[in-house]
Amino acid sequence: MRNLNRIGGAAAITAALALTACGGGGGSTGPETAKGQEAGSDLSKLISVNEKPAADLEQGGKVTLPLGNIGPDFNGFSNNGNSADNSALQIPMNPVAVNSGGIGGCWKLDFEGKASPNKDFCETVENEVEDGKQTITIKVNEKATYNDGTPIDIKAFQNTWNILKSPDAGYDIVSSGAYEFVESVEAGSSDKEIIVKTSQPVYPLEDLFFGLIHPAVNSPEIFNEGFNGELHPEWMAGPFKLDQYDTAAKTVTLVPNEKWWGNKPVLENVVFRQLETSAQIAAFKNGEIDAMSANTISLYKQLEGTSNSEVRRGQRLFAGGMNLNAQRITDVAVREAIFAAVDREALRKVRFNGLNWEEPSSGSMMLLPFSEYYQDNYPVKETGPEAAKKVLTDAGYTENANGIMEKDGKPAAFKISNFGDDPTTLAFTQTLQQQLQAGGMDVGIDQRASADFGKVLGSREFDMSVSGYTVGADATSAVKQYYDSKTNENQLGDAELDKKIADLASIEDNAERNKAAMEVEKEHMAKYFSMGVVMNGPQISFVRTGLANYGPSLFQSLSQVPDWTTLGWEKK
Repeated sequence: MRNLNRIGGAAAITAALALTACGGGGGSTGPETAKGQEAGSDLSKLISVNEKPAADLEQGGKVTLPLGNIGPDFNGFSNNGNSADNSALQIPMNPVAVNSGGIGGCWKLDFEGKASPNKDFCETVENEVEDGKQTITIKVNEKATYNDGTPIDIKAFQNTWNILKSPDAGYDIVSSGAYEFVESVEAGSSDKEIIVKTSQPVYPLEDLFFGLIHPAVNSPEIFNEGFNGELHPEWMAGPFKLDQYDTAAKTVTLVPNEKWWGNKPVLENVVFRQLETSAQIAAFKNGEIDAMSANTISLYKQLEGTSNSEVRRGQRLFAGGMNLNAQRITDVAVREAIFAAVDREALRKVRFNGLNWEEPSSGSMMLLPFSEYYQDNYPVKETGPEAAKKVLTDAGYTENANGIMEKDGKPAAFKISNFGDDPTTLAFTQTLQQQLQAGGMDVGIDQRASADFGKVLGSREFDMSVSGYTVGADATSAVKQYYDSKTNENQLGDAELDKKIADLASIEDNAERNKAAMEVEKEHMAKYFSMGVVMNGPQISFVRTGLANYGPSLFQSLSQVPDWTTLGWEKK
């Protein structure tokens, strides 16, 4: 499942693709020249985390990291809780449930996006296909137990399946994914052996049980409402545990979990603070937080030269910029005109101004251009103000006295929601507004705080937002989340596309399956115009000198922490 991200530079701690790493105490050198990668890149060169063995680090210590929003809904499987910040917050204390970001439930990813069993929870995962039927056998770690003493066993797997297998059961799930093809989840020789049978083969295997839901979360009421303002640490399992959630100070403090059976963490404290972008700048310069993203030139210049810091630079695993709410912008012609009016290159120049970053126009929400499976699916070839007006004219719109295109007395009018107080992000939104206005549309800006991001996007309280999603290494789960008519939040699609999406999950060959997913995206974009990629963009992180095992780490970590048990400080 892909997490929502706003396009701003600092709020979401997200996975990133490192191209270079410059350090040396925050010297005033400016960003290094870098380009977005294309297929065939040597991804082993694209990691920058200051990797150190845990044994070589100071035992103990504290790390403080910023988030754009903490809560209010902490259920990452629900639409209201589906944000990158929520995942980043919960990975260190609840990796059993986190359903994206490099680790979750039965699975963990390496930096290239290859999956293997997460042995803290699932020691082995075996797959067998016979006569078109698939049997998956999972051996659960005997020690795996939730904080409340509930064993992680067949009940957790059955509960996860029952909740996620259908969007029609009353649970506000993001996507049913491959669970709709699961026929049964039963215990084998013990409650720690899980036998999963499917109605058709399901690939990739990690689309199942990448995150498990505690058996106590067993009703739509608990799932949809029970995590509003409540973290429920008793239903978690991980190397850290919740020490304090201070709603007034907007901080979450974690300490090592004495019940954890895996590798013990180096740190004795992890603190997350909810901070607006401007507050993050002051906090980092004052030594109150230990890292922050600086993905715009305004942020970079304000942080440049900060003592006791270094820069770790890369490419964000992000796609987006134009997120349209089709339940508000209901006319597909208006949505197509938005795509036609946008000058993506000009927007990227605003966004990347001064960052020495170049990238081609990306045309997929699901894969980045460096993926061997990538193809450009952007649905509009003719762009500019006149192209946008032609789309509207062909749909029956005419220009009124104010220069706004309207139809049946109703103007093409909407607002763009912009989050946070970073001036570069606002300039990007204002430039987008001007491009759309030049295309004959009446467009305003709905300015929101970073802390409102999860609520606004989760409850669909926007017309168009400057936001997007994290990008994975395989398009199979994303194509269903974004483009299945029963799953995507815009409820756009049709039976023909839904059938293609259902069929592709059973294609074992990775290249063939991803090609099929790409073709679905191409067709959906050309019909419905709901999400458009303006940019992928760089990840530039300012990090406190001496912080080890933190930084851009590709698909291995959404939070830039490849392994929370090894995050710590170099010995002085």
